[in-house]
Amino acid sequence: MGYRELTLKLPTDYTEEQLRRRIGKELKIRNFSCTISSKSLDARKKNAIHWLLRVGVVSDELAGGEPERAPELVIPRISGTRRAVVVGSGPAGIFAALVLQQAGISVTLIERGTEVTKRAEGIRAFEATGVFNPASNYAFGEGGAGTFSDGKLTSRSKHITREKEFMLNAYIKAGAPEEIRYLAHPHLGSDNLRVMVKNLRQMLLDLGGTIHFETMLLDLSADNGSVAAAITSAGPMTADFFVIAPGHSAHETYRMLIGKGVAFRTKSFAIGCRVEHPQELINLAQWGCRRLPGVKAAEYRLTSPGDGRLPVYTFCMCPGGVVVPAAAYEETNIVNGMSRYRRNGVFANAACVAGINLNSLLGRELDPLEALEWLGALEESFYTATAGYRAPFCTVRDFLDKTMPSGIPDSSYPLGLKPAPLWNMLPAPVATAIAAGLRDFTRTIKGFETGTLLGLESKTSSPIQVLREPDGRCTGFDNLYVVGEGSGYAGGIISSGSDGIRAAMHILARC
Repeated sequence: MGYRELTLKLPTDYTEEQLRRRIGKELKIRNFSCTISSKSLDARKKNAIHWLLRVGVVSDELAGGEPERAPELVIPRISGTRRAVVVGSGPAGIFAALVLQQAGISVTLIERGTEVTKRAEGIRAFEATGVFNPASNYAFGEGGAGTFSDGKLTSRSKHITREKEFMLNAYIKAGAPEEIRYLAHPHLGSDNLRVMVKNLRQMLLDLGGTIHFETMLLDLSADNGSVAAAITSAGPMTADFFVIAPGHSAHETYRMLIGKGVAFRTKSFAIGCRVEHPQELINLAQWGCRRLPGVKAAEYRLTSPGDGRLPVYTFCMCPGGVVVPAAAYEETNIVNGMSRYRRNGVFANAACVAGINLNSLLGRELDPLEALEWLGALEESFYTATAGYRAPFCTVRDFLDKTMPSGIPDSSYPLGLKPAPLWNMLPAPVATAIAAGLRDFTRTIKGFETGTLLGLESKTSSPIQVLREPDGRCTGFDNLYVVGEGSGYAGGIISSGSDGIRAAMHILARC
């Protein structure tokens, strides 16, 4: 039995039969099995767009060769009785809990929001009535903020291959398609994610873990750097280890941790707006055609030096997606984006943001609490501007010309739009940089200037970062770990989940 790897160019609508025929012709064999190891779309030439595949082939008609083994996360089995409390059911929390429970540590996971079915019902009610529900919204609830997103599984980190493989295996077991192993830009879709987070929950329960929804972390009982109990809305919970995975919207959790002596520092993050276009416009710009057989929808990722002071870039692009009201707290107004797996919606949207450092932006040193206050006040100002949860908007042209919109465009946003001078509502240096970036983007994508800007986009990453030791512990604490996007060290599903897994492995190394 032998093994070979092939790189193949195939049409976008290729079939399994065509793939096998190409392999047989290239290797001059008839009987074989094959596995796709990578698949990316090459759209550099619009008249010759194709898939580029890397395929592993096994056949008794071949000699020599051996497939590369996928990296494996080796989880040790712990003897004795140890307990852990995990706070937050987003990727960092659920994957930390799964690893710890699989190793034999008894895990209690608490989540401030509702389980995913009830959460989805609460979101639908919010979008129908405009009445905000603090327990069922786009920020909090089972699966974290990522449950209602495009579900991208990309990460720029090269040091989390084992953790990523563990996550992909778990997601596939929970119902994800096998293609997430090999696509260059894999995504799950918000519809699939709702099923998967429920199945991940069941995996934890089957391993013997415990989950409490609608249970808020209120305080920590700690002495001399050792946490004895998590004080929750359901009562105190004692444990040997505490893993806090709050997400970057849980400002009251940040404040509590800072009050208990957990050290944080401010960090750079980004703010701006969402930009929305008809998906067909993006398809035409990227592909030269309205539809491409075998491909869901065109994507883009744009960067600009902005005005030379603040960089500008697009983030979390949602092909065929919708813009959603993503407020984490009542009387704040922010937006985000999400897509279903098929990416077959009418619109495309992406964050269009400027990277900022608050110390530089404001010309003084801010402590972490001041950074949270500044961001909260900005989110409240957008609520005040619309007197509710309608999205303040203007077109890209309006933003560049500083003119108020003359009408209300079609949009995927469910709670309505209100014309607004977004260039005045953002901090002046941010607005200046974004204007420069938008001019660059209009030269890159034909028709970009016709898009609609909706604000505020403020949840690209946390504005503060916890101080951690090399073994993952919070500085000054013996058994406390803050992980995921809320730690300030991760962004997105894969990096957040990997951060939770690494914390769990650090804990296991101590047992």
